[in-house]
Amino acid sequence: MQKAMLLSALFLLFLTDATAQKISLSQQEIQQIGERVFENECASKDENLIVWNEGEDFMSLGIGHFIWYPENGKDSFEESFVKFLKYAKASGEQIPGWLDTTPFPACSWSSREHFLSAQSDSRLIELKDFLIKTKSLQAAFIMRRLEDALPLIFKSTPEGVREKIASQFYRVASAPSGVYALADYVNFKGLGIAPFENYQGKGWGLLQVLEGMREENEAPDAVGEFARSANAVLEERVKNSPSGRNEQKWLPGWKKRVNSYIKQEEVTCLQE
Repeated sequence: MQKAMLLSALFLLFLTDATAQKISLSQQEIQQIGERVFENECASKDENLIVWNEGEDFMSLGIGHFIWYPENGKDSFEESFVKFLKYAKASGEQIPGWLDTTPFPACSWSSREHFLSAQSDSRLIELKDFLIKTKSLQAAFIMRRLEDALPLIFKSTPEGVREKIASQFYRVASAPSGVYALADYVNFKGLGIAPFENYQGKGWGLLQVLEGMREENEAPDAVGEFARSANAVLEERVKNSPSGRNEQKWLPGWKKRVNSYIKQEEVTCLQE
């Protein structure tokens, strides 16, 4: 707990000059986290790098199933694929020419039916090749999103609750498999700060999970407590969701994924 409190204090100090404590991982550790996310989202199969799930109004791409909306999509959740394209381009990666525009384009397929009927489209083939080639870069992007998480959360939360949020964040990050848990959940359900990502005023992102965690004296297992809080947040999301979305069908899979956080034996933690 002392390590988590120290890191929390350092973060709060650094926040005043817009510099957050870095999550320092080796390339191998980042790769391991990326492989776990790839397993969670794609069952570790390349053919699942591009999907359009039934009942959704967006395409899901890459190891993290980054969301990409068509031009007239509802835009109900964070569009992370365009952010990945921006990250890839800034990293010097060559992007397929039809994607490399300013601004980056909306999804080229207007619906799931349109996507399913266009499997021989050369753009889809090129897109899949791009996603296969950039798996390591996608893992780095997922870690970058985690590094950016607390500064973004702090912009949307009252000053009085920031210390607890930071303390719980670094408590989890300092535990075995903790960075994986944090990174996967951010990729999986976002930060919980976007005004449109809530049902009946209740969000389901990282912020809500950290807020729902008990302190160490009540729940000493940081990752186990993170998983417990995450499951509670997801149950509340399903309870508050519109009946037409039938989100209950997704809950067992979501819980299985969250429970994987406490079954990891490899140590992946925040470096001082």
